[in-house]
Amino acid sequence: MATDSVYRITELVGTSSKSWEDAAANAVKAASKTLRDLRVAEVIKLDMVVEGGKITSYRARVALSFKYEHKK
Repeated sequence: MATDSVYRITELVGTSSKSWEDAAANAVKAASKTLRDLRVAEVIKLDMVVEGGKITSYRARVALSFKYEHKK
């Protein structure tokens, strides 16, 4: 018999001096250290930090879903 599942979503902002892709990967990497059973990562916003007319940091806001475990 299949059971229904519940997932929780949390947002993190990853940063990188190289690219948005690295910024998103950094968010997932950090989340995987404390969250179990990550399922989906969705990039919901991209932006950059600009200083002196130059891009100094790429930022990716990532929504991460993971399986919610009910305590019994």
